[in-house]
Amino acid sequence: MTGSHNQRANAFARLFEAVHEGVYIGTLSTRGGDSITTAANPHLKLMFGYAADVSEDEVAPFSAAHFADPAARVGFVRRLAAEGAVTDYLLRLRRVDGSAVWVEVTARAEPGPDEGVLHVEALVRDVSERKKLDDQARDLYHQLLQAEKMAALGQTISGVAHELNNPLATILSWAERLAERSLDDNSRRGVEVILGESERAARIVRNLLTFARKRQSTRAMIDVNHVVRETLALRAYEQRLTNIEVLTALAAGLPQVFADAHQIQQVLLNLVINAEQAMVSANGRGSLVIRTWHDAERDAVVLEVTDDGPGISADMRGKIFDPFFTTKEVGKGTGLGLTVAYAIVQEHGGRIRVEERSQGASFLVELPVSGFGTAASPTRTHGIPSMEAVQGAWVLLVEDERALAAAVSEALTDAGLHVDHAGDGEEALARVRQKTYDAVICDLKMPRVDGMMLYRAMAAATPTLARRVIFVTGDVAGTDAERFLEDTGCRWLAKPFRLGDLLRAVRDTLA
Repeated sequence: MTGSHNQRANAFARLFEAVHEGVYIGTLSTRGGDSITTAANPHLKLMFGYAADVSEDEVAPFSAAHFADPAARVGFVRRLAAEGAVTDYLLRLRRVDGSAVWVEVTARAEPGPDEGVLHVEALVRDVSERKKLDDQARDLYHQLLQAEKMAALGQTISGVAHELNNPLATILSWAERLAERSLDDNSRRGVEVILGESERAARIVRNLLTFARKRQSTRAMIDVNHVVRETLALRAYEQRLTNIEVLTALAAGLPQVFADAHQIQQVLLNLVINAEQAMVSANGRGSLVIRTWHDAERDAVVLEVTDDGPGISADMRGKIFDPFFTTKEVGKGTGLGLTVAYAIVQEHGGRIRVEERSQGASFLVELPVSGFGTAASPTRTHGIPSMEAVQGAWVLLVEDERALAAAVSEALTDAGLHVDHAGDGEEALARVRQKTYDAVICDLKMPRVDGMMLYRAMAAATPTLARRVIFVTGDVAGTDAERFLEDTGCRWLAKPFRLGDLLRAVRDTLA
């Protein structure tokens, strides 16, 4: 009988040593943070970072020192005391080196020999990797929800942009008409202010569209300095509110790069917003420096974003571009901003890195100078046909905004053209059937028959006239209208436009 008992004891001892879950036997105080260990298996030591040869009574995973949150220990011990057992109880504990470990505890407890003491037998499972995957899956789920919201927002902003751009185009056009007249100095200054502020509002609308709409990647020769100015204009108001001082040192004569301007703007925006948040959270203010230059040795344009915030520690510099890595509080960041920036720069054949600084952080983005040429290709200028050459031509203006139509009609008439106006595509079709026109200026988005339907009807009935259509529109980015304009090859202007640009388009079309 004794031999059988010894065999069972030996079997249990071997299992205790070999099992790949932590096993703990000991006592916990319900009044303080003390714990006394009777037995702890090797896997429990490994899980909490103890040396393999450390004495078992030194292994105390449930002592107060191992809890990141003291309240979590109180709740755990209270639950054991009240129910006598827990199953898969999730705890965030600390290893010996201070790093976090997520564990699930299945345990039973009974009152110990002294009051306020529990005798505990527990199995402890390390679930850190599973918790990390769960957190990432939750973050991804929230990202998908955010993507859906952004898609809906994009559709909404497209409509808002059209509604805003119509009155802006009207204001801009009438201001231009007034500027052509003989005005006293005060009136002229007022008109110039109206023109400037209208164009400022138009830039704000364009920036909103840039970040609210999903766009296909479209690369062209771009001026990085121009992207910097556009992005800083987008953040100017927020920076004033948060006491962020912005200094720029943009190199003159910077070579152009072959890139998607919207994606490069997204990279810069991520870097700028991260810098702003770091500085404000640390100091309540900050100084942001944006520099550009041409690295001749690497034949690259370099964009540098430097802040005077708390900086980035050495151990974090290797992780900041990893997906879902963030130092911000829960709900304050997704951990994807720098990952997206890294991917965009990589796709452009460049690189992004963070430099060590004594104070603050400095991010550098390198974009290779395109093999298409290190500077902007010289634009060949064609002779603009004089108004005398096209005077007397008949133009059909199709525009449902009557105030804008009136301003444009007057400008065309003053240029020596004959103008008819149609309030929508249906009326325009009736006029085209009754009369011959030399050119058509048409809004894309209209009630009943829109610009695309009108064009297709004209292409079928009067293909020659269809080749002389000029479209105006409030927004085409990422829409069917963008593909439509590409397919037709028609000239088009984005609202709000300058009357001078419209007149040049008409002259070129009629010529």
